[in-house]
Amino acid sequence: MKTIVTLFQIVGSLGLFLFGIKVLSEGLQKSAGDKMKAVLRLMTKNRLVSIFTGLLITVIIQSSSATTVMVVSFVNAGLMGLAQAIGVILGANIGTTFTGWLVALLGFKLDITVLALVSIAFAAPMMFSKKTKTRDVADVLLGFGVLFLGLNFMSHSMPDITGNVSALAFLSTFNNDTIWMNILCVLLGTLVTMIVQSSSAAMAMTLTMAYNGWLGVTAAAALILGSNIGTTITAYLASIGTSTTAKRAAWAHIIFNVFGSFIALIFFHPLLSLVNAITPKNIFALTGTDLSNQLPLFLAMFHSVFNIINTVVFFPFVNHYAEFIKRLVPAKAEYDEGTYHFKYLGGIFIDSPEIYMLAIRDEIKKMANLACNMLDRYRGMFNNPAANMESDAQAMKKDEEYADQMQEQLSDFCVHLLQDSQTPTNASSLNCLIRVLDELESVTDSIYNLTILSQRRYSQGWVFEEKTDKDLREYQQLVQDFLNYIRDRMDKTLTVSEMQKANDFEAQINAQRTMLSQMVQDRLSDGKKADVRVELLILDKIRHLEHIGDYCTNIAEAYHQAVKHTPMLQKRSGKEVSNL
Repeated sequence: MKTIVTLFQIVGSLGLFLFGIKVLSEGLQKSAGDKMKAVLRLMTKNRLVSIFTGLLITVIIQSSSATTVMVVSFVNAGLMGLAQAIGVILGANIGTTFTGWLVALLGFKLDITVLALVSIAFAAPMMFSKKTKTRDVADVLLGFGVLFLGLNFMSHSMPDITGNVSALAFLSTFNNDTIWMNILCVLLGTLVTMIVQSSSAAMAMTLTMAYNGWLGVTAAAALILGSNIGTTITAYLASIGTSTTAKRAAWAHIIFNVFGSFIALIFFHPLLSLVNAITPKNIFALTGTDLSNQLPLFLAMFHSVFNIINTVVFFPFVNHYAEFIKRLVPAKAEYDEGTYHFKYLGGIFIDSPEIYMLAIRDEIKKMANLACNMLDRYRGMFNNPAANMESDAQAMKKDEEYADQMQEQLSDFCVHLLQDSQTPTNASSLNCLIRVLDELESVTDSIYNLTILSQRRYSQGWVFEEKTDKDLREYQQLVQDFLNYIRDRMDKTLTVSEMQKANDFEAQINAQRTMLSQMVQDRLSDGKKADVRVELLILDKIRHLEHIGDYCTNIAEAYHQAVKHTPMLQKRSGKEVSNL
């Protein structure tokens, strides 16, 4: 009975530790959500910057699983190349060692119950704040507190086995320094980490057992190598059903960690000796309580040294490694051409909307590019009787249907995030994105209608007057410039002056519409000169072009209104801006 109670205490403590990591990771992701785009830009600079970025993000959000799932998400969404993704994964492997140092330095040296309760005490009143940022910080403090409580309970729930001869005899078999036993410990470390889906939790368990005298140097170090392999399961699960490139990123993580652990196992004793040489005390000369007290620090150092050496050795061959992964996981047609599929990822450590919104914003930028290209192609058709109107109209129809699919799938996912969102900031941003998607889809509808009008014009042999033709081309160019202007600012900030310029575009488009409509009315008043069917077609063209201008203005206003309701985006350096 006592054994069962002890087992439940250990499992419950581990659950509390995992919950603390989850709350801490989510709080940090929310707090850093606005900075993720800037960090993402850093990732694409070069390999070295990618490594440091992966290290930084993992230290900040306290989860290599979240970092690697994020990487797979970004690769899947086309925000990052495979070589950059590999660099970030290398950095994440180093960054995840920070948790081990935290546990080794604080978990067994201080009374962390006091530290945990102080953290929770500060978090408690902040959780009820009206400010989103304050509540996010409360999540971070609460996560730290629960994490430390779980670690403390885990440490105290480990039974004292110093007087238990049979238990010591059983554990001594794991501490036998043989190649087969080390391999077995690597496999056990892999299995445990795959089950809990957190190398940080597996590391904390290993350090706790080592501190309580359950594990020796070689067994604990081998378990750590296994946890490095087991942590790849999260990214692999996230890559199921995604693009080929995302699968390649997941496999790059798996092969890198497996190969690194295999090499470390071959050079196991030289690696342990190296770590021992840079650790303050000679771990091999210690026994009993002295060994147990110093072993967590030695293991934290071992974890860091192993991952740093692994990264340094791999770094010069990142591009070659990326090519190898591409050959290993060949590209294949995943969907019918011309069919849109938005693939998103999830996981127990990455379920905050901030991460997904990066991919959604990038998809919206692609949709805006599609609309701009459609309008540009229409303008090429407008005064080109030699064009294959049937073929062009069919191509435009496919693009318009593709835009419909984008709008439907992305809007549905935004609604899904909106239902899960608990912060006004996210709700405002998601509502803004839903509105922008609707306006862009309306733009593509109008462009397709303009295409049908041109097709009708040439099928009927209708000819515009030279001045009318020139005026319409100028009007279309003005609308194109406005659409391009909005598209080019979807990934930047829209200042008050830029919003004013958008309003100026709208005013010019309205003035042109009034002028062109009046000219049509004047020609219709003179029945001898005008063909009613041609003039009505011109009015339809004017109307659709003006609608595109309206949609562009609505997009700008959607972002502008999102700023007014999002405190963090208001009045930076004395200017209102909107994160387009």
